Amino acid sequence: MKTGIYLLLLSKVCAEITKAAIKPESPTNEKENSLMEVNKKVNISEDWHYHKNNSKPFEERGLDDFTLYNFTEKTANFGFNIYRKIAMTHDNNVIISPLSVSALMSAYMLAAEGETYSQIVKALNLHTLKDRGDHQHLPSLFKELKDNITMNEELLLEQGTLSFIHKDFRLRESFLNLSKQYFDMEFQRVDFQNFTQAKSDINQSINKRTRGKIPELFEELDGHNKLLLVDYVVFKGKWVHPFNSKFTEIETFHINKYRSVEVQMMFKSDKINSTFDDNLRCTVIKLPYRGKAHMLIVIPEKEGDYILLEDHLSTELVESWLGNMKMRKVDISLPKFKLQQKYKMKKLLHALGIKNLFTRRADLSHLTDEGHVAVSQIVQKAVIEVDEEGTEAVAASGSEITAFTMPPVIKVDQPFLFMIFEETFKTLLFIGRVVDPTEM
Repeated sequence: MKTGIYLLLLSKVCAEITKAAIKPESPTNEKENSLMEVNKKVNISEDWHYHKNNSKPFEERGLDDFTLYNFTEKTANFGFNIYRKIAMTHDNNVIISPLSVSALMSAYMLAAEGETYSQIVKALNLHTLKDRGDHQHLPSLFKELKDNITMNEELLLEQGTLSFIHKDFRLRESFLNLSKQYFDMEFQRVDFQNFTQAKSDINQSINKRTRGKIPELFEELDGHNKLLLVDYVVFKGKWVHPFNSKFTEIETFHINKYRSVEVQMMFKSDKINSTFDDNLRCTVIKLPYRGKAHMLIVIPEKEGDYILLEDHLSTELVESWLGNMKMRKVDISLPKFKLQQKYKMKKLLHALGIKNLFTRRADLSHLTDEGHVAVSQIVQKAVIEVDEEGTEAVAASGSEITAFTMPPVIKVDQPFLFMIFEETFKTLLFIGRVVDPTEM
């Protein structure tokens, strides 16, 4: 059955030796050569509290308590920051997963030391949280988050990390054990110098785990690679209240004042939570998925004003939108769309302060003893597909229906922003922009 939305994201990290200091590796056993999995579920205490960050400078305020709610709030703002960097250099459709980038950066926390570690923590906005003095607490929080949202059967979210290691590259035993413990990381030995075979092996593994959605992620590989990390996120959300395909019609979508395209416009009449932001002049609607997740759609009042909205995106702004929402019955028209985007993120992360990781100054001493290593590139690929279908569920309840300044008809026929959140921990899973629904 088709689902209301399908998303897929992959990130790759390539590490290469920047200083010759390679020792021959002792023969690996059969277990090391195969894919290794560890699956552990972590219980979450019920006494967490959500703390708002105050506006005082970092040096003048106490550090926030280290809870999973603070963790997801800070990493969501990191997601908004990196989204803005991409949006500034792309005037077309955009789709990224902050969850996936945060997963890779959290994995590198296990490997990094000194300034390299500090830069990652600060870019993720986690420097304002109390540090327990070890490098494992942040990854352990990510482990708790991942386990608790991926075991939600209705949410249909899968996340995993694959590690492809050059045949003679030695990782420290501590990194192997901790990355399995916190990220369920799977390891496979490959020969990057035989790049044709390595490419085939890696693409087959990724294709298998993404259920055939990404049959050939890599068209070529660098023979100098020593380590390749691939993080994937698959989300297949079913609308609580699907659109009826009988009402889908060809209509006009206005990209700008000079250009328009014909799209398949879905339609339904439904009670939805929505609000109008008087300051930013935009309409925000909330469309729920089964499994405690939702898509926020942000439609600017004027065509092209989505760029202004992007400048203001933050967890605080989203919280204010959600807090001001009221439920009312509206007629909503939303275009079907499918996006597929791939981004090189080295420069973007560098601009956010993660600099040493990509240079000879990189301190990844917890990763390997073999000389100096640096990350050569981080690439993220995402696919999203939105259509009519989903699974019926019990009608939403609890909010009163009130009248306020907002049209009874919401027609999304111009560029808009979207965000997908897991609701229990307010996790920002995906964020994007649709400028032209007809383009991949």
